Amino acid sequence: MSEKFKNKYRTQSSRAQWWNYSNAGAYFITICTAYREPYFGYIETGKIHLSAVGKIADSHWYDIVNHSIGIKLGDFVVMPNHIHGIVINQKSSGINETNFYYRIDSSAGKNRLRNPGKNTISSIIGGYKSAVSRKCNSLSLDFVWHSRFHDHIIRDHAEFQRISTYIKSNPLNWANDKFFQDAILM
Repeated sequence: MSEKFKNKYRTQSSRAQWWNYSNAGAYFITICTAYREPYFGYIETGKIHLSAVGKIADSHWYDIVNHSIGIKLGDFVVMPNHIHGIVINQKSSGINETNFYYRIDSSAGKNRLRNPGKNTISSIIGGYKSAVSRKCNSLSLDFVWHSRFHDHIIRDHAEFQRISTYIKSNPLNWANDKFFQDAILM
């Protein structure tokens, strides 16, 4: 159940309380559209055919590196109603897809209500979602993001490879995808 803050319910953060999201690390990100609407296009014979909104979501993803310091992008795919991507925060440690630095930060959850600043996963993804929404609005394109996003902290090279393979093969496996099933049920 949600806790109350100033006598109002607040939604619990889905971020790991034991991790500082400005740390160097690799993160598997999933962002869905509102109500899993297929704003981004459709898949035919294992290939995504992007709509105008899908093209904006695709191009803006690659622009993340121009707005964040020490950020590298791994594999990425736009699906009809969600995106998957890997964001690597290299910070000054030189972390990359083969060299991981993973350490639990025991003080990470203590200052959750403070502004975490730039170059956290939340600020990077928030900026991306905002830029896509602004561009769609400026072109009068119908589009709405789901209010949150999902992240997974990638802990080692084997996991990085497994997630990269999943991302690359996602269009081929669309009929078996959870988000495909969600779209059918609507």
